[in-house]
Amino acid sequence: MNLKDFATLAVLGAYAVWGVGAAAQSTPETFPGLTIQLEDSITMPVLGKLEGAATPNESAIARVNGIKEETGGSHRLFLPVVSGPILIYDKKTKAFTTYLDFNGFGESRGLFKKFFTISGYGNGVNGFTLDPDYAKNGKFYTTHMEDPSIEAPGGPQNTMFPGLQTSGYTTTAPIATPGPVMHQGVLVEWTDTNPSNNTFEGTAREIFRVWLNTRSHQLGEVIFNQTARPGDNDWRVLYVDVGDGASGESKNPAVRPNPQRLDTMVGKIVRIVPDLNEHTKTSAVSENGRYRIPNDNPFVKTPGARKEIWAYGLRNPHRLTFAVDPSNAANNRLVASICGLNTWEMITIIHKGANYGFPLREGNQAVRLDNTTMPLPADDKIPVLVSDTVTAGTTTPIYPVVIWAHDDRGGDCAGSGYLYNGKTVPALRGKFVYNDITTGRIWYSDYKEMLATDDGNPQTMAKMHEVKIAWDDPADSEGQRVYDTMMPIVRSTFVRRGSKSENMNGRSKVSGTQRADVRLTVDQAGEMYVYSKSDGMIRRIVAATMTK
Repeated sequence: MNLKDFATLAVLGAYAVWGVGAAAQSTPETFPGLTIQLEDSITMPVLGKLEGAATPNESAIARVNGIKEETGGSHRLFLPVVSGPILIYDKKTKAFTTYLDFNGFGESRGLFKKFFTISGYGNGVNGFTLDPDYAKNGKFYTTHMEDPSIEAPGGPQNTMFPGLQTSGYTTTAPIATPGPVMHQGVLVEWTDTNPSNNTFEGTAREIFRVWLNTRSHQLGEVIFNQTARPGDNDWRVLYVDVGDGASGESKNPAVRPNPQRLDTMVGKIVRIVPDLNEHTKTSAVSENGRYRIPNDNPFVKTPGARKEIWAYGLRNPHRLTFAVDPSNAANNRLVASICGLNTWEMITIIHKGANYGFPLREGNQAVRLDNTTMPLPADDKIPVLVSDTVTAGTTTPIYPVVIWAHDDRGGDCAGSGYLYNGKTVPALRGKFVYNDITTGRIWYSDYKEMLATDDGNPQTMAKMHEVKIAWDDPADSEGQRVYDTMMPIVRSTFVRRGSKSENMNGRSKVSGTQRADVRLTVDQAGEMYVYSKSDGMIRRIVAATMTK
């Protein structure tokens, strides 16, 4: 199927002309919101190069990629870092321990010799999550990127971590992806035989690896449904973000349809049972024998489709979260923060079996073959592509509930978003807080309004409320000041911590020569943090007031 055939099937044939431009799009009207107060919470150790760097990635002080707090009231936080380390932070002693380090590239002594983190932003360690029963079974799951062209053994080495038993580790045959391929995303299950201490002793087991067309939009976030309990269909069932490997923006006709094709894994959210001993009566063992596929996945009975797929037609579902409404469990949803291409960034509610349109849709618009956007066609249907030759009817795409544009009031890349359920900041209750990575802007939307606008109408969106940031810069004596974005906060700390680099972790269209590189996360109590890879700081939201 070539590009023009693909566009014609999508009822876009009349517009599928190279070089057709589109009018600039603007971030929808935003509304007054809150001013949050940030408190510096955790200062990551310096893991980048302070004296200047050959690549933008090396200029980041510490590319921390999230916070995972151990369940059961533990005092430990697990801090995965893109460049390789997984650190444990003890909240009582304020001490860091290196639990694992994935970076075995070149002369590095970490786990994987094929580990890749040199260039690009979506590389290295991408995903980390603890099994819901981690305190008992010691299991956790990671995703990372490898360069198969590196001549080195494929499994982990235990040079730095003698407690890791490597003898039973075997790699899996990579899941095929149409078109030219470059790198591989790898999902690994780890079992720590003594999860109560800060060292790893145990085994690792590769679950699967998948080919990616480029080094962008990798195998990413891995999460469990935190509301599931033993006996539930979702108990210990893993949701995995598989980016499209930049295939959907390619001009190569063998590659561009990949996010839409049901016989591929890229551009999807997949749902699997990683433990072969779990859900044995309601699932089937995968082709590679390393995991199980739930019988209630939407494409289990579709001939030719990957049975692992839960949702598809996605570019880069950068972060996933289960939004939990404590007042009504019927309102609980899986939500994705999706990095767009040229026009829109998105917050999207994920539904079982749904098609999110990419690369035929972005935001609430259609996409031309030159990757510019235009209004939706009157007949808003796109083909269900099982393969490059097989279709299975048509479907109406599902659209985001929040979008913002690549302009000064928006940004370049959706970061992460969470429904606040903590107790410290009552003003945030019921609000879904989200951000843009590069500009460091933060907004919130009313969660119930997001649910209401998830109505099938691409024109209805939840209101975006601006979030300003109050912070006391320790570099001066001026006290607390209020900022419109995280950019000046991150920049001040980047310099104060000793960096001599001119720019912070690369450049982007809207943010220019600086990337704030900001994301949000929550702990087990539902309290919310703002962190940046550029300055290596994790800050806690401790208060919020209505913006005057």
